[in-house]
Amino acid sequence: MNKLSKFIDRLEEDFIALLLGLMVLITFTQVVARYGFNSGWGSALEITQVLFAWLILFGMSYGIKKGIHLGVDILIRKFSAPIFKACALFGAIACIIYGVTFFSAHWVTWVGGDPGKGGAYFYWSKMYQLNIGMESIALPEFIFGEDQRLPRWVAYLMLPVGLALFVLRCVQAFFEILFNKREMIIASHEAEELLEQNKNIVGD
Repeated sequence: MNKLSKFIDRLEEDFIALLLGLMVLITFTQVVARYGFNSGWGSALEITQVLFAWLILFGMSYGIKKGIHLGVDILIRKFSAPIFKACALFGAIACIIYGVTFFSAHWVTWVGGDPGKGGAYFYWSKMYQLNIGMESIALPEFIFGEDQRLPRWVAYLMLPVGLALFVLRCVQAFFEILFNKREMIIASHEAEELLEQNKNIVGD
């Protein structure tokens, strides 16, 4: 199980590195092509924006997993340990509700809400069914042929995937908090603890 966890960690980190690498590579080659050869790919900026959106959506779940999201906890740290833990659990539950709502808003019908159609999965599935291309992103002609556009469902795939991963990581964080394996869903006060441990050095 430990080997599987390390493999998944490495896979996630490699995917984040791949997205960053592609963004840098596309931007660099575009600059060289534009200023060196008066040429370039007209959709380079747009595809970089899509990759950046993928990076954000994937990175938010990885941030939950690693506990590196910033948050404000100055108030709840004044509470007793049981109340502090209850607040931390509530924070995890709020994040789960947030992720589930954006993934698919259809669940509100379970509590008597409007059964409207909304959410990332509904939007992505609609784009998949329509199979239309993005006007702003033309695929390279020498690879895909003339006037081929990036399908919208490909660009928007990370919406449901990223939110599903986000909910999964929040559920994991909830149980880690419940069983005292982590304090909160947000980042801990490592910097403050480091200063406290070395206050004599800092004071000098």
